[in-house]
Amino acid sequence: MMAVLATPGANVLLPRPGYPLYEARAALGGLEFRHYNLLHEKGWEVDIEGVEALADNNTVAIVMVNPNNPCGSVYSYEHLAKIAETARKLGVMVISDEIYEHCAFGSKPFVPMGVFGEVAPVVTLGGISKRWMVPGWRLGWIAMTDPKGVLRKKKIFEAIITYRGISVDPAAIVQAAIPQIIANTDDVFFKNTMNTMREAAEICYRKLKGIECLTCPHKPEGSMFVMVKLDMSYFEGIDDDIDFCTKLAKEESVVICPGSGLGMKNWLRVTFAVDPPLLEAGLERLRSFCLSHAKPNRKQVIS
Repeated sequence: MMAVLATPGANVLLPRPGYPLYEARAALGGLEFRHYNLLHEKGWEVDIEGVEALADNNTVAIVMVNPNNPCGSVYSYEHLAKIAETARKLGVMVISDEIYEHCAFGSKPFVPMGVFGEVAPVVTLGGISKRWMVPGWRLGWIAMTDPKGVLRKKKIFEAIITYRGISVDPAAIVQAAIPQIIANTDDVFFKNTMNTMREAAEICYRKLKGIECLTCPHKPEGSMFVMVKLDMSYFEGIDDDIDFCTKLAKEESVVICPGSGLGMKNWLRVTFAVDPPLLEAGLERLRSFCLSHAKPNRKQVIS
């Protein structure tokens, strides 16, 4: 989609924190990107006022991710309606990344952005890798919800079809297997998967809340991730989130994504897509690491 929208002078609005591939693809196509904030104090909702302030006559789209990677949030119907109305006012399309649509396990049900297609045109991105928990199966799709024909008039639909013809196709073996994968996967598999994810999210949130130097502002309700803020004043000999994650990997063999790579310095993105016993062990190692690198006057607080 970034390549399709890359016309001279155009810009697209991307979330912060956000999946960095959108930035890379936009930059590759010469498309300007601007970041709007996700508000952690409001469950990582879109900063609507910030979106309106960023947009101008050259803005062509707003990208959103729901359920959200990296924040673990799931947007309510009411919030999605506000996003759609904002897109209508600005005269832009919504690109809704819904790769985690089947990974919603909290109190809010997943609502597809396409239901607001009458308000603003929506392009939805989806795929199979997350629902089946097989990240190597790189096969996805693009769906347009454009009942008023806005995107067709602007030849966006034709551009997507054209670009598809020159892009790299998914592995042939995955394409060939798709009919059997869809037809022969029992619903029990999906139910058990979501039960495991729900349990893991609970463990992750509980364990993180027990580490004094970390702040987890929102309990994850979807996707496989949660954002956690580092209190750098607790640590001795650690410079920032990148230094924290580097030393954590070396000393405890626990790998966590530094928030700087997602536009959030001194935050962490923690994944809970791990078997619960292994997740508990990893988070206990994280706690021990924090304790071992705490300033002397903080060790008692953390313990």
